[in-house]
Amino acid sequence: MYEYVKAIHIIFVVCWMAGLFYIVRLFIYHTEAQDKPEPDRSILSKQFEVMEKKLWYIITVPSILLTVAAGITMLILQPAWLHFGWMHLKLTFVVGLGIYHHICQNKIKQMAGGVFKWTSTQLRLWNELATVLLFAIVFLVVLKSALNWIFGVVGLVSLAVILMIAVKIYKRYREKK
Repeated sequence: MYEYVKAIHIIFVVCWMAGLFYIVRLFIYHTEAQDKPEPDRSILSKQFEVMEKKLWYIITVPSILLTVAAGITMLILQPAWLHFGWMHLKLTFVVGLGIYHHICQNKIKQMAGGVFKWTSTQLRLWNELATVLLFAIVFLVVLKSALNWIFGVVGLVSLAVILMIAVKIYKRYREKK
């Protein structure tokens, strides 16, 4: 039974992450559409609002709910996992991802109301946070107690720096065009 629940958990983690990655990409396009002249701006904004809502409520929200349900079921089936430090850290990162999810949901509401507080560059950096959290969670689950905490932290910080540099380079490239 545990292996079936784990498979379901992994499938819906993939769906949830796909939703999180794509929603921020839509935020970027939606934000950039505000620089377009009318009627393009209105047409694009309406289309992005439809896409954001469908992605969020048809894919992303059900996926987080099924991910959490399967995760809790696995912990009920294997309560010993809760005695390990790596699991505590993993759950901390998962809570962080849940907060990220909540902030994205607030962004959907803000943008639908015509409020665009973040630039497209800020949104690109925001998108990388989900990547860093995903890396942290996967490495913790795969390596468990074999994880060397120092190398793990250095690796995550390095990944974050590399992603931020890549976003900045891409911004310069776009500005030259």
